[in-house]
Amino acid sequence: MKVLITGATGLIGTAVWTRLADSPDRYTLKGFDLVGDPGRDITEGNVSDFDAVRAALEGQDAVVHLGANGGPGDHWDQMRESNLVGAYNVFESAREAGVKRVIFASTGQVTWNYEQEDDLGEVIGGTYEGESDSYERAKHTWPVRPSGLYAATKIWGEALGRYYSDVHGISALCIRFSSVNRTDTPLNPTANINPNDVDMPGNRSFSLWTSNRDAAQIVQRCLDAPDDLMFDIFYSGSDNLWGVRDISHARDVLGYQPEDRAEDFRPEYKGG
Repeated sequence: MKVLITGATGLIGTAVWTRLADSPDRYTLKGFDLVGDPGRDITEGNVSDFDAVRAALEGQDAVVHLGANGGPGDHWDQMRESNLVGAYNVFESAREAGVKRVIFASTGQVTWNYEQEDDLGEVIGGTYEGESDSYERAKHTWPVRPSGLYAATKIWGEALGRYYSDVHGISALCIRFSSVNRTDTPLNPTANINPNDVDMPGNRSFSLWTSNRDAAQIVQRCLDAPDDLMFDIFYSGSDNLWGVRDISHARDVLGYQPEDRAEDFRPEYKGG
C-alpha cells in the first residue's frame, strides 16, 4: 500500500511513520510537510497549496491527513488556510488522483462541551462518586459541541469526508484524537493531582490520554480496514479506566486494542 502522510514530521505523523516503517513489505511511505527530514521521503509543501498536494497524491493508495494548524488559541487566519482550505485540497486531490482511502485527523474537542457538565465533568474533575463503568462516555454519534474554532474546522473536515464518501466513493475514516503529547504520559505538571491517590478518578489528562503508540495503532487499523468501510468516526484513547470518550466503536469495527493506560502512571494503582 502506497501511503502519503501529511504533517509527517509532527508528533503523530512521526509515530505513525515509525510504526508503518516496521512493515516495509506492507507499506511504502511518503511524507508531505512544511519541513523535510533527511532520513525520510518527505516533500516540503503547504496543504493550502492545491497543486502541491495534488502532485504529492499522484499514485498513492491512501492518505493520512494529519497536517493542520492547532495549538492554544483560535488563530483564524492560519486555521482557515491549513484546516479548511487544506482539508478540501486533500479530499479533492484524492478524488482527482484516484486515492481510495483518506484518513482524516479530527479531534475529540468536537464534543468537548459535553465534558463540562453532568457525570463527565465530575469524572474529569475527580468528584464522580460512582464506579468507572457506571457513566456514559461521549459517543461518536452524539451531535457535535465544539470547544472553539479549531474544533469547528475539524467538523468541516469530517463533513468533507462524508460528502466525498457518499458522492465520490472515497473511503473516509475520521479519527478524533485525544491528548497525544510529546512527554507520552498523562501526567500534567500543572494539574492538582497526586498520581498515588488511587481513589481519585483523575483529571482531564488521565481521562483523555492517548499514548503515541496507541495513536499510531488506530491509524494503522484504519489503513488496514476492509475496503467496504466507506465512512466512519472513531475516538482515539488509551485504555484509561476513567475515560470520557467511548473507544469501544474503534474496538468493534477496527479491532483497535490500546496497549497503554493512564493508570500505569499511578504507581500504587491496583485496580483493573
